[in-house]
Amino acid sequence: MSQIENSKSPNPDDIRNDVSNFLRNKYGDRVIIPPEAERVGNPPADKNNDEKSLPNIHFDLKPTELESYLNEYIVGQQEAVEVLATKIATHFNRMKYETRNSDMEALVGNIKSNVLMIGPTGVGKTYLVKLIAKKIGVPFVKGDATKFSETGYVGGDVDDLVRNLVHEANGDIRLAEYGIIYLDEIDKIASSGNGFGPDVSRSGVQRNLLKLMEEGEVDLKVPHDLASQMEAAMQAQRTGKVERKKINTKNILFVTSGAFSGLTDIIRKRLNQQPMGFTNKDADVLKIPDENIFKMVRSEDLIKFGFETEFVGRLPVVVSLDGLDVEGLYQILKNPNSTVILGKKRDFRAYGIEIDFDDDALHRIAELAFEEHTGARGLTSVVDRLLLKYEKLLPDTNLDHIVITREIVENSTAELEKILTNYYIKSFQTRFLVRNNIVITFTKEAIQMLQDKARQHGQNVEQVCNELLGNYEYGLKLLNWDKFTVDADIIKNPKERLEELIKKSYEKK
Repeated sequence: MSQIENSKSPNPDDIRNDVSNFLRNKYGDRVIIPPEAERVGNPPADKNNDEKSLPNIHFDLKPTELESYLNEYIVGQQEAVEVLATKIATHFNRMKYETRNSDMEALVGNIKSNVLMIGPTGVGKTYLVKLIAKKIGVPFVKGDATKFSETGYVGGDVDDLVRNLVHEANGDIRLAEYGIIYLDEIDKIASSGNGFGPDVSRSGVQRNLLKLMEEGEVDLKVPHDLASQMEAAMQAQRTGKVERKKINTKNILFVTSGAFSGLTDIIRKRLNQQPMGFTNKDADVLKIPDENIFKMVRSEDLIKFGFETEFVGRLPVVVSLDGLDVEGLYQILKNPNSTVILGKKRDFRAYGIEIDFDDDALHRIAELAFEEHTGARGLTSVVDRLLLKYEKLLPDTNLDHIVITREIVENSTAELEKILTNYYIKSFQTRFLVRNNIVITFTKEAIQMLQDKARQHGQNVEQVCNELLGNYEYGLKLLNWDKFTVDADIIKNPKERLEELIKKSYEKK
């Protein structure tokens, strides 16, 4: 038997490596033979490890790991965080399991862990979902349920949400198929049961969403889009066929939310009709706060609210989020990851200014935000309104640090004027000392008059000082003084007072 016959037959990988080495030696490193799975028309080498082609997705994130991450940013929503972290982590881990075991029998009527979040505005619903999408590494799209109609001619089509995922995934369709779609104000598409007018369209939007929330396919190109039609026609002319790219929604997670005004009445009515063992059921049910009532919601309540039975069935995970009181808003500001405070710090840092907030200031900001009744959104409104003029005027100075105190929160305009006045007075004093070796000071009355003149003429205090006291540099040198105090009388009549001082000095001589 020959040596060739005794040798083991080479496998495709050996042959490919030999050919690659030969071509590399002859033509350099520019020639590479791709693996079999990367060639056009060849299937993936390991179809049971499909998630490996999407390395940025954390398929194996555990519920406790996701919960710990969310608790670094979210304040006062422990129950909601626990439920969402658990169900969403399980959703992605289950996708990994089913992908690796693609030969197992599919479950008939399987329902994804789509989520319905109930809670007032400004409690962090959008922020919470964005954090989850960021941690897992999947594209995120937010839509407003009120913007969609059954036909798609008014506002938009629900399929646009899925197409937007592809855009957020930078054109990667497979990555988009693992994304998260967040639909806010979902309560606005509930029908009132009239069966005509807007209710028909609202029910139609619910039915259209049903197809996507379970499993459906959406054309990447919009059929009624003229540009898409022209592109398809050009492709048909070049290749003789039209390639239709579709997005499958099987693994896309849908998270919906709304304030659900009026739902508490439906829940209370149901609770009232049940034997709860209360002496006065009406009074006892009315005593339960709305946020606790939301935690008792059932599918039948959502159906009575105006949702289709099938639509409610596609949202198996229901969580309610608590409203934020003053203490909750304060804790959001105190959180090291507070986007309100960190965002404002970056705004000022862009001008080379470090800004800090003391605890009393943060607590007062929380009190003012609570009065706005917009939840955490009120924090941003209050801080922006409070520091607008600081953000405008402090960059004109050389100040590199400022601490926001309760006094500044209580009276931001007056405190800013004090800060700027002190800065410009010191700036004038320093320049006067350097140029003339003369220490110049101001009485309180003089400073107040300088502030009045600065407001009147739209100038800063240093500019007013330069105009009023410019001649004093030469005059005080003649007097040979090493210190001088500016009083209110000098601010009123600077030229006359300087002449008097010089005249008196010569008379003494």
